[in-house]
Amino acid sequence: MRYYTTVSALAVLFLFPLLWSGWASMEEPGNYLEMARFGEGLGTYLTNSALVSAMTVAGTLTVSALGGYAFARFDFPGKNLLFLVTLAILMVPYATILIPLYVLLGHIGLQNSLVGLSLVFVMFQLPFALFMMRNAFEAIPRELEEAAMVDGCGTFRAFARILLHAVRPALVTVGLFAFLASWNDFFAPLILLNDGASFTLPVAVVSMTQQTFGAIDYGMLQAGVMVMALPCLILFLVLQRHYVRGFMSGALRG
Repeated sequence: MRYYTTVSALAVLFLFPLLWSGWASMEEPGNYLEMARFGEGLGTYLTNSALVSAMTVAGTLTVSALGGYAFARFDFPGKNLLFLVTLAILMVPYATILIPLYVLLGHIGLQNSLVGLSLVFVMFQLPFALFMMRNAFEAIPRELEEAAMVDGCGTFRAFARILLHAVRPALVTVGLFAFLASWNDFFAPLILLNDGASFTLPVAVVSMTQQTFGAIDYGMLQAGVMVMALPCLILFLVLQRHYVRGFMSGALRG
């Protein structure tokens, strides 16, 4: 009984901010209509955020799965040093390298581009993603891979057909983190995008809530928070089972 009481109290505590935001956003019904008509339209900003998040998730999963497999299964010169250098990205302050990245994207023709923004997000996700995937592959017995090769599978075929399935919880965890980071990030799109038609949802929400003399329309802000939060909440609930398994299985071993 005490367990259920504690869990219920914690659930109410964590859900209260979201419920309060929903109530505040509905105090003025016109908030959502005004938000839908702002600038290029809410659909444009949602599409931009969805595209950036999809490219970030796809890029992060591809690079981290291949890289994690390589770090877990192969020996090559500089392996440990390369892995440490990748992890060292975590120690670099996020805001300090956005301006150099903005200049670099300009040199390669990806400035003010959703593709360029997604590449930046992938770079920042790599340390955590590689760490998770390397440990997930290391937790898989080598005998499973060897048995596949005995049956005629090559290295890549065994990786694609067997090992990826075995590390699916870790893949879901990495993908979910990549989605949440790219969907909710405000600072990187603010620096790297300068065209209103390319803005992601967080930048658009901040822009639409700014009123005369710096005043903030809090009702509009809460409406924007609800629009941003609902996809994250739904995705987390749908993938919760795999997400928990990704942390509680071999994904954090080593």
